[in-house]
Amino acid sequence: MIRCHLSRLMGEKKLKIVDVARDTGINRGTITRLYQETALRVDFEVLDTLCDYFGCPIEDILEKVQD
Repeated sequence: MIRCHLSRLMGEKKLKIVDVARDTGINRGTITRLYQETALRVDFEVLDTLCDYFGCPIEDILEKVQD
């Protein structure tokens, strides 16, 4: 299973979904699905934008864990 740590990153910086959407240009629905870990797919462009925005490597956003 793939875990998404966007909610943790946003919490650490006290950001709301609307803040990230406004600042990055990523659709609010996409950020919501990543935040709630209900996304079924993610574009590389979205991941690249989030990495740049949070100043982190991809491993800080996504993690592969055993089921």
